[in-house]
Amino acid sequence: MDDHPVVRRGLRAMVDDLPEVEAVGEAGDGAAALALLAELPAERQPDVVLMDLQMGTGMHGVEATRRITALPSPPAVLILTTYSTDADILAAVEAGATGYLLKDAPPEEVAAAVHAAARGETVLAPPVAARLLGRVRAGRPSLSPRETEILQLLAEGLANRQISKRLFISEATVKTHLVHIYDKLGVDSRTSAIAAGLTAGLIRPGG
Repeated sequence: MDDHPVVRRGLRAMVDDLPEVEAVGEAGDGAAALALLAELPAERQPDVVLMDLQMGTGMHGVEATRRITALPSPPAVLILTTYSTDADILAAVEAGATGYLLKDAPPEEVAAAVHAAARGETVLAPPVAARLLGRVRAGRPSLSPRETEILQLLAEGLANRQISKRLFISEATVKTHLVHIYDKLGVDSRTSAIAAGLTAGLIRPGG
């Protein structure tokens, strides 16, 4: 999703060249993207949405990301933008973005990020990770071994029910641990927790 037709055409051409990937649509702003998702049949719903942040006078990327990730079965939202300020990065992550890349990233990096986002993994461009790490270093959080284990499983794309089965604990216990993890990391979403954990070196990238 981008407000520049030329950029959208370039992204679509790149996506169409990726193996096992198909572009199902494009939009010029957040409202158009939400409308497109509402119109697509279930079998055509995307696994990943590529999202710019600033799109002229239309709905901006952070709000669109927030609304898309609030859908019943949302696709992953991968930010692809020229903006890399702390405020932009944190706003996108807090809105639920799965990843954050800059538009000067090489095509192979974008391709790898699309596949990773489709697998439920968090993807951060090196400059973005560095900015987040700088914020986290000011006060590195401390998680218990169990909290670290759960956060690692989150990074690997597991849902609460899958985590409960993997660790032989109830979903309610998983949720309780997540509350403690969010509080310790100073975040309020799964994506934000994973990003904070990665940048703090508490967990490794999912895979």
